[in-house]
Amino acid sequence: MASQRDVRKQLILCDCLGTQTIDATAIEAATGQNCTRVHTALCTREIDKTADLLRQGGSVVACQQERQRFEDLALEIQADTPQFLDIRDRAGWSDDPASKSPKMAALAAEALLQTTSPKVRDVISEGTCLIIGQHDVCLSAAAQLSDTLSVTALLLDGTPTEPSSAYDVIKGKLTHASGSLGQFDLRFDQLQQVEPGGRGAVGFTQPQDGARSTCDIILDLSGNQPLFTAHEKRDGYLHADPKHAPSVARAIFDAAQMVGTFEKPLYVRLEPSLCAHSRAEKPACSNCLNACPTGAITSAGDHVAIDPMICAGCGACSSLCPSGAISYDAPPVHDVFRRIQTLASTYRKAGGKDPRLLVHDDTHGVEMIRLAARFGRGLPADVIPFETTALASFGHAEMLAALGAGFASVAILLSPKSDRDTLSRESDLAAAISERTIMLLDMDDPDGLSAALYDAPSVTAIDTPMLPIGTRRQVARTAAKSLRQDDIIALPDTAPYGAVLVDTDACTLCLACVSLCPSGALADNEDLPQLRFQEDACLQCGLCSNVCPENAITLEPRLNLTDTALTQVVLNEEEPFACIECGSLFGVKSTIEKITEKLAGKHAMFGNPDAARMIQMCDNCRIQAQYHSENNPFAAGERPRVRTTDDYFSDRKDH
Repeated sequence: MASQRDVRKQLILCDCLGTQTIDATAIEAATGQNCTRVHTALCTREIDKTADLLRQGGSVVACQQERQRFEDLALEIQADTPQFLDIRDRAGWSDDPASKSPKMAALAAEALLQTTSPKVRDVISEGTCLIIGQHDVCLSAAAQLSDTLSVTALLLDGTPTEPSSAYDVIKGKLTHASGSLGQFDLRFDQLQQVEPGGRGAVGFTQPQDGARSTCDIILDLSGNQPLFTAHEKRDGYLHADPKHAPSVARAIFDAAQMVGTFEKPLYVRLEPSLCAHSRAEKPACSNCLNACPTGAITSAGDHVAIDPMICAGCGACSSLCPSGAISYDAPPVHDVFRRIQTLASTYRKAGGKDPRLLVHDDTHGVEMIRLAARFGRGLPADVIPFETTALASFGHAEMLAALGAGFASVAILLSPKSDRDTLSRESDLAAAISERTIMLLDMDDPDGLSAALYDAPSVTAIDTPMLPIGTRRQVARTAAKSLRQDDIIALPDTAPYGAVLVDTDACTLCLACVSLCPSGALADNEDLPQLRFQEDACLQCGLCSNVCPENAITLEPRLNLTDTALTQVVLNEEEPFACIECGSLFGVKSTIEKITEKLAGKHAMFGNPDAARMIQMCDNCRIQAQYHSENNPFAAGERPRVRTTDDYFSDRKDH
């Protein structure tokens, strides 16, 4: 694999007051990058040396704790902002007596990789805000936000003592809410607005049903169920318990910050032509629909549609998509595979053996590792942490890629908000293919994390690692061939790999399955009545079994590692029928004979022998026979003679 690292970066090393041992020579040899000598207090008494190093440019500071200090320093001296790498919490602070150099080198090499910038879309919020709640809490929040936002307060009870020019007040029932930050769509019934004139109690207009409006922000202080599923992932929607003052205060503060232009990452990429959601209104795959927590994915006929403004980037859809129609794009999967391969190969190059991969998120996981390192035993020397923003996007293909690239085992540290169903399903599939246990660590105790990793049984990595190159399906297959010697591996029912089994006694070769197969795994033969199948392309979406009129098709989840999976095999075939007029082959002999037996002489359209013979003719001969038959319903009168110039002159003379 070609290296995609920046050219000759400079690693600025510090042992943090002598609390970790760093071998600069070993890291430099394994990464091919320049390393400074090992300093001991770059953030304090050696800050001048840090400034000198930053002025040289192309720096990677091996410290995350003092990142803000070093960024401020770079700004002060007008140097380029450096990159940062944490080798202290993730490697150096550990009770494991084994050398940490291979792990430090691997982490440094990964940090030097060029990454793909995520695609983004601008979201504009002008600050129009709807606040929903009971009288007191709603109007209090409206008063606090009215200087910053354009506020409308939807009261669920009570009436304001007097109208306010700082914000609007309405009553009614919110019947529909959709959208996200900057583009919420709202519908109301029994909507009433304040009548600003008059004396005494505030009056309202007559109730109106079916009213529509829009807003940029929704602050829900109603105390009711949230308006959206996975509401915490809905940009622009803030839900707080009105009885908990700190939560209300935090929500008000957050709402005030939601004015301006924001960048919304486009987390996933959709290729509709690859989607196996349905065909001809027959259902097939709905994995992504079932897994999406925010409702960003909807059915759009033969394929699904994704609202990028609602998508929160959990990544479950990309892990579960059997065809690759949905792929995670922030970062793209090839970046993930490259990081995995770089970590494993650099670790081996630095002299390490049998590394273990610990996958974690960028919040809970980072904090667990930090606390374990500072106050506990830290991570074992052979456990390499792998940070990802979307834990559920690390599916079975990524797990297999890690094992195939040379990791002895894979463990996934769950966070409180992790999609456990998706990760459990994908880890079970990876375990079935690899015959290795994928650890799911569901804990919030840093000491427990360390204990689980130190006490895990020893496992050996494969001798000949593979390069994880290609699509997720291709990488999964390549990794499986590296990990297993079996020809065929039995898989769970939810697996996206498998065979199609056909009951040849029931199959009539109608080929309805072929016409609707979304991946092209099922095919026909233009010259012979055959049903052909390429197992490597089968998604196990179930569409073929759903459309089969004879219920002749069943699915067998499995992974066929032989070359036969890459070629077409015949599932069913029959002798073709020869046209009784021209002898050309058409149709299936058994089918033509059955039709002839049922219709010839027994149906009004085929009562005479000449009509019955047409059943046994090819399309061309049948048309000819129909045209020349007696009482042909398509026959016209005798064709008139073509008129000539003489005919027209003759007509003129007659007149």
